Amino acid sequence: MNYYAVLEVSSQASQEDIKKAYRKLALEHHPDRNQGDRGAEQKIREVNAAYEILGDPESRKTYDRLRLGQVEISHHHSCDVEPADVVSPSVVVGRIEATLRDEARREMLRLMMTRKEFIKSELAIIRERVIQWQGYDTFEDQVVLGRANEGIGLLVTEDMERRKDNLVEVAVEMVRSGVPGWLNKAEAQAQMKQELDGAYRAGWREGYTQACELFYERR
Repeated sequence: MNYYAVLEVSSQASQEDIKKAYRKLALEHHPDRNQGDRGAEQKIREVNAAYEILGDPESRKTYDRLRLGQVEISHHHSCDVEPADVVSPSVVVGRIEATLRDEARREMLRLMMTRKEFIKSELAIIRERVIQWQGYDTFEDQVVLGRANEGIGLLVTEDMERRKDNLVEVAVEMVRSGVPGWLNKAEAQAQMKQELDGAYRAGWREGYTQACELFYERR
């Protein structure tokens, strides 16, 4: 689904234009004005979903990156000589996972760079675990990643979780459109959602690790 088309704006629209378009459509398709109209109910759901993503500048950037990757894949395969050649699901999923992971990494890194005291306290915990494990202090990725989920749990807000969920939903839809017929069953969609959610969380861990490494000093 093209969220820009849902809000009836161009991909170059300003945030203010997107907000105005949302308000106009939300009013036009409001349930109180369209009681019993199934089409209006569906439309307002689509409008709300589109604004959840495009109304937030950071989520919009991620959405644009996901769309760009999808267009590049489609263009590449449309130029293939063999018309029977089908887009490989692994190519589509791999590109989308990489985009989600990188966005999550940058999100967590930005957040942690504003919490330097938190990073120092995390490094103290990590250092203690490393020394217990091997007897001396080094930056051990295995130990850092082991602590990452605990540390991330102290930082991730409800807004961050909601943003992740929204972007994962968008990504699942892009996989469906990128490989027609591949995710028709609910079970397959649920499995893909879980996989993409895992990719996003992996990005959070990478951002956590990167922030810790920037401040690490061997003792």
